[in-house]
Amino acid sequence: MAEETSAAEARRRRLRWITLGEALGVAALVVSVLTLWNNYSERRHNEDEKAAQERASSTKARILVLRAEVEKKGDRLALQPIGEQVIQGQTIAFPKALGIDPVDSTDPRIEADWLSDGLRKARRDAGEQERPRGDARLPVAITTRFTVGGDVAEDVTLYDVGYAIDGGFLGGSEVRLRGLSMIGRTTAAAAQKRLDEIWTSRHRKKVS
Repeated sequence: MAEETSAAEARRRRLRWITLGEALGVAALVVSVLTLWNNYSERRHNEDEKAAQERASSTKARILVLRAEVEKKGDRLALQPIGEQVIQGQTIAFPKALGIDPVDSTDPRIEADWLSDGLRKARRDAGEQERPRGDARLPVAITTRFTVGGDVAEDVTLYDVGYAIDGGFLGGSEVRLRGLSMIGRTTAAAAQKRLDEIWTSRHRKKVS
């Protein structure tokens, strides 16, 4: 009888050890799974964060902002992107009041000669003095075709060209370009209408 009791007790001890071993194994498995999941989650988070940064950088790179450098004492504005874009060509459009066709160029620039006659005539037609006091503003639409990161893109933005009209040779007058400032982005379809609206709002003919 004692031997049977001892044997039963030994079996119970073995069962307890087996149960404990199984519990430890399950716990180790759970820890391993949680560790793998944590590593996976962290890796996915890092990948998502990197992808978001790359998308943001790509989007930012496609946002073109132009700056101008005055050349030849105001006869010309040389245009360059502020970012890493490479300009392939531009089309400069003017308000219809100037009677000037859009100018296409592969050398990003604005020449005073392009707009001088039309600008002076448009100012006279609006009943304004030919020579404004200080610097005046002329809205233009600049459509720029450029490459960034090997991709080709296009941007249509309205800018103000700062200008002055100075006394010229033998009593004449000359348009001098002063700089460039952004008005806002638009679309190719809406650009001309926006230009004309801006010009008209600034140069309403005075009725006597």
